[in-house]
Amino acid sequence: MPELPEVESLVRFLRSRVEGVAVADVELASFSVLKTYSPAPQALCGLFVTDVRRFGKWIDLDVDGIHLVFHLSRAGWLRWYEKAPATRLRPGGKSPVALRVSFEDGSAFDLTEQGTQKRLAAYIVKDPTTEVPQIASLGPDALSEEFTLEVFAQLLAAKKGQIKGVLRDQSVIAGVGNAYSDEVLHVAKLSPYAKADSLDPEAVSRLYNAMRDTLNGAIEASAGKPAAELKDAKRSGMRVHGRAGEKCPECGDVVREVSFADRSMQYCATCQTGGKTLADRRMSRLLK
Repeated sequence: MPELPEVESLVRFLRSRVEGVAVADVELASFSVLKTYSPAPQALCGLFVTDVRRFGKWIDLDVDGIHLVFHLSRAGWLRWYEKAPATRLRPGGKSPVALRVSFEDGSAFDLTEQGTQKRLAAYIVKDPTTEVPQIASLGPDALSEEFTLEVFAQLLAAKKGQIKGVLRDQSVIAGVGNAYSDEVLHVAKLSPYAKADSLDPEAVSRLYNAMRDTLNGAIEASAGKPAAELKDAKRSGMRVHGRAGEKCPECGDVVREVSFADRSMQYCATCQTGGKTLADRRMSRLLK
């Protein structure tokens, strides 16, 4: 799933390509991806892109006051074309392409989604902050200037859950997902199971700095890369996430994994849990 660094990089990529360019066409191959019916997609045609911005993990194309807002979800991605495909999309086909936006300079992008769980979502609205429920419910952006250490500490003090879940909760902090929460916790040397409201001030400060440094570092590492290379850039930059069985880059211990129904998390016991191996609930159920 694309998280804040990849989404920010996509925003910068799109801004450099389409700001000031008019929309030529909007094609839908999957009608279920579009969650609104008014304004219609064709309302964007002939209007100019005036800005591209981000709300957490959502991308917003401002097209003369009409906003095309989309969330790539777990298996979605943006495919860019310097020259738009000549063949039009066929609704209901087997292609992973769900939506295409073409521009008057001949370029285009597709929103694609692999797999059977279709969670890619797009909205066409006048005001994303009030008309897209998921954006309206977002917490402060993890990298916003207003999201200070003091605000972060206050948020954690009010949360009784495990810190891994708190970091992933978009209504608490916008932008961090499963992968970067693993990375942040590893840098901060904190257990994913630590209780958010029990962290002492030094641990809170360490976590805050780890979050900001990790996210900003990932953005810097992907700077200038085209959309097609951002997934590989994310994977190659991971310290522990997706690296179960490999050596921890910090201490050399093996990276361990805890699996859940639809996801997993990775951590280093030496760096994060005082050498304690966290229970894998999936395996615990199988052994009963």
